[in-house]
Amino acid sequence: MAECHLLGICGALRAGSSNRKLMTEAARIFAPTSYCEADLRLPLYDADLEMSEGIPASVQRMADQIAAADAVIISTPEYNSALSGVLKNALDWISRVKGGVWGGKPVAIMSAAAGRTGGARAQVTLRQAMTPFNPRILQGPEVMLAASVTAFDEHGHLLDARMEKTVANLMNALRNEVNLLR
Repeated sequence: MAECHLLGICGALRAGSSNRKLMTEAARIFAPTSYCEADLRLPLYDADLEMSEGIPASVQRMADQIAAADAVIISTPEYNSALSGVLKNALDWISRVKGGVWGGKPVAIMSAAAGRTGGARAQVTLRQAMTPFNPRILQGPEVMLAASVTAFDEHGHLLDARMEKTVANLMNALRNEVNLLR
């Protein structure tokens, strides 16, 4: 396969979050030519700020990363039955950047949560929030990691071989989407 540039977007800010571990593990399995992670430490979306100062540099940097990526992995926690606020804020800001960076972009969605549904409701709300952007969101296989606090070894690798296989199947599907667009 030709060079492949993968971008990871984690809906949790905590460095050791289960979603960051899941996203990093998915990127390892995908084995892209290059991989980077977007920084969601953005100002809260504020139309007054946008009007007075324009698009913040941190938002433009993230939009440029999305545009340059061949594919994107998004891993979101479930907070109060929905995607995280920092992820929604990032999507709101990116929607204000000219150029429609998401259009046709292959995107794999996954989630990790302490509860038994593994973030299923967060994925539903994330898909809904991304609909206006018209990306190529993969429909499956679904990766919803339950009891995520105990799901990784000390190296950040998944302990459950079935879950690792599901992640690998999702990454293969993502790679296939990239290849279709070439």
